[in-house]
Amino acid sequence: MNLFTAIEQRRAVKHYDPEGSVSEAAFNQIMDAVLLSPTSYNIQHWRFIRVTDPEIREQIQAAAWGQAQVTEAAELIILCADTQAWRRDPQRYWANTPAETQAVMLPMLEAFYAGKDQLQRDEAMRSCGIAAQTLMLSAKALGYDTCPMIGFDSEQLAEIIHLPEGHLIGMMITLGPAARAANPRAGQLPLDELLRENRF
Repeated sequence: MNLFTAIEQRRAVKHYDPEGSVSEAAFNQIMDAVLLSPTSYNIQHWRFIRVTDPEIREQIQAAAWGQAQVTEAAELIILCADTQAWRRDPQRYWANTPAETQAVMLPMLEAFYAGKDQLQRDEAMRSCGIAAQTLMLSAKALGYDTCPMIGFDSEQLAEIIHLPEGHLIGMMITLGPAARAANPRAGQLPLDELLRENRF
């Protein structure tokens, strides 16, 4: 599918064919695309939980206030991030660069993130958002529908998936063949209300 067509047709689909599936090849193709998403300093701090166990799906559905797509969609992916990835073996992030580049980047990374909890959190959420859009557009390009979800109890979900310390949950995304199309777009603001040049 053409990129602009995928952008136009991507919608938050709430109703999925419970008998539908996503082929393993398609799932892997989508996730390979997601891993090409940009992250600050290339720290790749997203972590993805693919929930395949029906019992865990039911627990998550309860934590998501009963939303049907959690159990009906072919796939459920939870986008998380390790807020401390910047300090975990950071040389990995530039393994394919010259030693001189690594010698510059490692101290920069430390100076940028150390002691800045809010920045670490903000950067993790930004990265989850970028990865989510890559996932949704890649899925749409292959003919699947998705729904980004923030409607859940974060603490309950963290318990269910055994979220490690220093990690956060960005959102969930359901993925699969739709049972019915999304509602028409509710209303888009005009570009001239949203775009300014140089300053507000």
